Amino acid sequence: MCGRFTINLTNDQLRNYLAGKYQVNKTNNFSIPRYNVAPGTNIIAVIFDGVNYRVGELKWGFIPSFKTEKPLNLINARAETLFSKTTFRQQALNRRCIIIADSFYEWNKYDKSDYPRRIMKKDESILSLAGIWNATTNGDGQKIYSAAIITTEANNLLKPVHDRMPVILNEEGEKKWLNLTKKDPKALTDLLVSYPSEGMKMYKVSKLVNSPKNDNSALLSEINGK
Repeated sequence: MCGRFTINLTNDQLRNYLAGKYQVNKTNNFSIPRYNVAPGTNIIAVIFDGVNYRVGELKWGFIPSFKTEKPLNLINARAETLFSKTTFRQQALNRRCIIIADSFYEWNKYDKSDYPRRIMKKDESILSLAGIWNATTNGDGQKIYSAAIITTEANNLLKPVHDRMPVILNEEGEKKWLNLTKKDPKALTDLLVSYPSEGMKMYKVSKLVNSPKNDNSALLSEINGK
């Protein structure tokens, strides 16, 4: 799964990245850098409206269009069932996005006493996480824009710790994912694969990451915990 990540970028760095990659030349200032992004908070996402790429914030915790007795806030959606589940199918066809991050955290599924890991590309470049989003209206008539991060089977680097990981798209995959004229579920599912292990690195970090109240650069430091 993916339950916590980082956006270790300044607004100037993000603006330069968005201008170079998506030709987005004007953005609001975001509350970044962030070292412990948690569900329920706003995350930075890119969508394509058919003409231009657009950047804004979505609430992390996907709210389906159908009504439920208890509100659902789904932080992840499985790639394998994305187009077969009623919860996600229409948004997977019509409301796809890229979520901006530079690393994510994972906890050892098989040893709860172990330290969390920080996982990122070896070159420490920005991650383009595949996502879906939705727009719903709450009981007060307020519009809520929410999102989920898509996960897939973990690569060999991560498998000793967890069996799932977020989908990290390459440049070609990003363009296809954001292009909403593409609606073939099989072709889109084929994009949602594990990022190659040889292009990533992972290291242990402090258990302070466990609490979303902790959000400072010290969380990024590698530790030698056993």
